[in-house]
Amino acid sequence: MSSALTDLLPHPIVQAPMAGGVSVPRLAAAVSEAGGLGFLAAGYKTPDGMYQEIKQLRGLTDRPFGVNVFMPQPETPDRAAVDLYARRLIAEADWYETELGDPDSGRDDGFDAKLTVLLENPVPVVSFHFGCPARDVVDALRRVGTRTLVTATTPDEARAVEAAGADGVIAQGMEAGGHQGTHRDYPETDGSGYGLLTLIAQIREAVGIPVIAAGGIMRGSQIAAALAAGASAAQLGTAFVVTPESGAHMLHKQAMTHPLYARTELTRAFSGRPARGLVNRFLREHGRYAPAAYPELHHLTSPLRKAAAGAGDAQGMALWAGQGHRMVRELPAGRLVEVLAAELAAARAALAGGVR
Repeated sequence: MSSALTDLLPHPIVQAPMAGGVSVPRLAAAVSEAGGLGFLAAGYKTPDGMYQEIKQLRGLTDRPFGVNVFMPQPETPDRAAVDLYARRLIAEADWYETELGDPDSGRDDGFDAKLTVLLENPVPVVSFHFGCPARDVVDALRRVGTRTLVTATTPDEARAVEAAGADGVIAQGMEAGGHQGTHRDYPETDGSGYGLLTLIAQIREAVGIPVIAAGGIMRGSQIAAALAAGASAAQLGTAFVVTPESGAHMLHKQAMTHPLYARTELTRAFSGRPARGLVNRFLREHGRYAPAAYPELHHLTSPLRKAAAGAGDAQGMALWAGQGHRMVRELPAGRLVEVLAAELAAARAALAGGVR
């Protein structure tokens, strides 16, 4: 890893920021304490909620950590499609005895206020999802000592990240669980993204900043492959969902290896943006009808997802998971980092020794 990031972590292992309550302070602290880079997810939280989690995390570790922020979103071009989808979900609301959410509950996720908090209370790393911040945002964070990372799903997006002055780019392959961090949401490109190793190679030829690999990584040998392809570190999300420190709902943790959930798909069903999750009833019944409308659909379905979780019904929840979900290991987060680091060392030694 380049000198801009090397001093942050003994192991090239980053815990992905998973919004929705998964990436809680105790998880980020455990990862950072073990020598990885733990991350908090500010997405869907209020600015004060984000600040309180940062304070809590600082009480658990003095190791470096990161905070992930969602970029503000442009207006949805087809509001009629949102209304049509809402009518489709009325039966779901009746079934769960709840109301649909207000699709007009906000588009910027409190971005400006969160940025103010992060400038007044600097953290080691800030990453951005769903777009690329302007150069002045990156420069402002750099002035207070914060390093910046931005997710990219194509070489062109990586070029935009480098042009903005970010310290590194998170190359997110199609294998990744949760939301694809595309800078703009183009429905015509659904399902046509890059696999991780191909994306790493193309981004390495496109930019000169460090690359963090993300997408389906579950083993140290996969981290070694990503590093050999040109990445400086690997970001893992699904691997940490089942750890005891994770804030994921127990039904979500259990579904990772449950025989009912054999595969994943990219879907807009829950949020209006492509996101990879375990295939369940809600995804099967509504995915094909969901329009490209984020965050409107996220707000619309939020009460349904909460009601399903409250009722113990995983078939109505957003079970975000990467393609490697069957490979999860129920280990404490710190122990998982240690195991991954040992596997990485063994894989590198095997490569250096010419072992086949």
